[in-house]
Amino acid sequence: MSTGGDVAGESRRVSVVWLVVRFTMAGLLVMAVLATSIASLARQAGTEQAIQSAQQVAWVTARGIVEPALNDDVLAGDPVALTAFNSVMRRYVVQGSLVRVKLWDARGRIIYSDESRLIGRTFSLHQKGLNALESGETYSEISDLTRPENEFERTFEKLLQVYVGVQSTSQQRLLFEAYFRYDAVALAGQAQWRKYAPPTLAGLLALQLVQIPFAWSLARRLQRQQRDRQRLLQHAIDASDAERRRIAADLHDGVVQQLTGLCYALDAARLGPPDPQHDAELIHRTAAQLRVSIGDLRSLLFEIYPPNLGEEGLPASLTELARDLERVGLVVDLDVDQTAMLPIAASSVLYRCAQEILRNVATHSDARKVRLSATFDGSIARLVVDDNGRGFDEADLAERLADGHLGLRSLGDLVAESDGQFTVRSAPGQGTRAEVVVPV
Repeated sequence: MSTGGDVAGESRRVSVVWLVVRFTMAGLLVMAVLATSIASLARQAGTEQAIQSAQQVAWVTARGIVEPALNDDVLAGDPVALTAFNSVMRRYVVQGSLVRVKLWDARGRIIYSDESRLIGRTFSLHQKGLNALESGETYSEISDLTRPENEFERTFEKLLQVYVGVQSTSQQRLLFEAYFRYDAVALAGQAQWRKYAPPTLAGLLALQLVQIPFAWSLARRLQRQQRDRQRLLQHAIDASDAERRRIAADLHDGVVQQLTGLCYALDAARLGPPDPQHDAELIHRTAAQLRVSIGDLRSLLFEIYPPNLGEEGLPASLTELARDLERVGLVVDLDVDQTAMLPIAASSVLYRCAQEILRNVATHSDARKVRLSATFDGSIARLVVDDNGRGFDEADLAERLADGHLGLRSLGDLVAESDGQFTVRSAPGQGTRAEVVVPV
C-alpha cells in the first residue's frame, strides 16, 4: 500500500543538531558578509574623511601661510624673496604627510616649488587645477606620476594631489598645489575600520549567539511537529483499517446474514408445493425484513459518507445519528438546536466525536437511555453525551488508551488538533459522561 511508503518517509526525523548547525553556518556566513561590507564602508568613509582632512590642511595652509607671503618679489622670482618664501614653506608647510608643494601662475609656469629644479618651468595645467585657480575652491585627485611635472615625485609611488586657488598681495590669481602621501590616507581609512570593527563584530557575534537558543527551540518544535504528524498519520491509517474491518463485519453479520436467510426462505417456498397462505405470510415477512435491511444499509452508508454539514447543518446530522440509536432500541434525549450557526470546522469536529462516542455507547455500554446535547455560545462549542449504562472504572479507560484503542485515541488527537479538550468521566454502575469542548 502507498500509505506504508508515506509513513516510512515521515519516519525520517529532523535532526535538531543538523538544523542548528546549518542555521549557525548560515548566520556566520551572513555575519562574514556584513563584516566585510562594514569593513569596506568604514575604510571608504575613513579614506574620504582623510581626503577631506588633507583638503582642509591645504586650504588653511594656502590661506594662512602662502597667500600672506605672495608679494610681487616672489612672483618676479627675486632670489632673496624666494629664499625667504622657501624658508617659510619648509618650516611650516612641508612636513609630515605633506611632501611637496608647487605654486603656479595662470600660464602654467611654476613660480615656486620646494623642489628647486621645477622653478621656472612651464607645464599644462590639469582641469581641476584650472577650476581651482579660477574659482578659488579646493579640489583633489590621485596624482598621475607619469606626467612630466611630477617626475620628481615618482619615488613616493602614490600621492594625493590637492589644488587650492590663491591670490597674491597684488590680487593676481595663482594655484597652490600640495602633495600628500597616500599611504597616510590609507592608514586613516584602516584606523577608521579598526575603531568601529571590534564593537561591530562583537554586536554581530552577540546577535548570532542569542539566536542559537531560539534556533534550537524552533528545531525541537519542528521535530515534535513532525513526530506528531507521523503519529497522527499512523493513527489515521490504523483507524481507517479498523473502520473497514468494522464495516465488513457489520455487513457480514447483519445485512448479508439477513439477505441470505431471506434467500433460503424464498428458495424453499419456490421449490415446495404451492401454499397461498404460507406464501402470503412469507412475502409479508420478507418485505418487513427487507425494510430493516434497507435501513441498516442506509445507516451504514451514512457512516461511510457523512452528511454535508455545510448544507444540512450539525443539528440535522446529529438527529440522524440519534435515529440510528433509536432503531436499536435506545431512548435518545436530543438537544442540539443551539448549534445551527456553528462554523463548518467546529461542526465537523463535533460530528466526528458524536459518531464515535455514540457508536461506543451502542456497542459497549448496555445503556437504555442517552442524552445528547450540543451548545454554542459564540466562542465555545460543547458536545456532551450522557448514558445510563454500566459505566467503567476510569483506570480501565487509561489501560484501553495505552493498549491502543483507536477510536478514543483518534478522537483525542482530533480534538487536540483543534485546541480543544476531550474528557470522559465514568464509574461502574453509574453510566458515562463524555464531553468535547472546542474553541471557535
